[in-house]
Amino acid sequence: MAFWTKDKFLFGLYTFFVLVVVGFALFAPWLAPYDPYDAVMRQSLQAPSAEHIFGTDKLGRDCFSRILYGMRTSLIMTMMVVSIITVGGTFIGVVAGYSGGKVDTVLMRIVDMMLAFPGIVLAIAIAGMLGGNIVNAILALAAVNWTKYARLGRSLTLKLRERDFIAAAVTNGTRPLHLLWRHILPNILPIIVITAAMDIGVMIMELAGLSFLGFGAQPPTPEWGLMLNEGRQHIQTAPWLMLYPGAAILIVVAIFNLWGDSLRDIMDPQRTN
Repeated sequence: MAFWTKDKFLFGLYTFFVLVVVGFALFAPWLAPYDPYDAVMRQSLQAPSAEHIFGTDKLGRDCFSRILYGMRTSLIMTMMVVSIITVGGTFIGVVAGYSGGKVDTVLMRIVDMMLAFPGIVLAIAIAGMLGGNIVNAILALAAVNWTKYARLGRSLTLKLRERDFIAAAVTNGTRPLHLLWRHILPNILPIIVITAAMDIGVMIMELAGLSFLGFGAQPPTPEWGLMLNEGRQHIQTAPWLMLYPGAAILIVVAIFNLWGDSLRDIMDPQRTN
């Protein structure tokens, strides 16, 4: 088998793009030419130029600087959501699958009840009840997206319970906690990581959607969905206010989706090269 395969090349390429995105987010304070919160009313709604390459918004704030800082806001929010749903959902699923019986039944009925509602609609309802801000948007999306990981974790755990090495560990008196930590989690982790990586782009879109509807980031926070909402009032006179944040969402989501696909290609234990 060749060391440098097509799958590995694509994974390396998309990983480079992901690192570039993360780098822009981390170094936004040094890369941004202006303070994203600095309003200069005399420069309101200026078209893209050498001074402001992405133009300015209605308050005269530099759009390029706000998009860079918005990248940081979006990635932080997204990683928090993905971390919560991955860890929490997988834990619930593994406990349900390993315990079985009433514990499994109760936990899975809760999952089924959550899945009975359209996810984004339920997230909007939760964020609306909690109030519009970044923290509540994160909690709302986490509350409706953990179920996928719970079902996946349960399914993988049920399959592993039938394996001979698990039966041997139980026969040898291995404690349940040790069994879960040393034998079950390491075997389901690759698929969980792949799923989490492929969810990053989805969460970026959903968080931007909540902010666009007023249930996420609030002014003057630089966030892509909020910037789209602010720019829609000027779509005919200042189209750059929606063009550049929309392009940023499109590009970053595409990068993370391609990265997740390439990660699946090299980590999926069922894939044959």
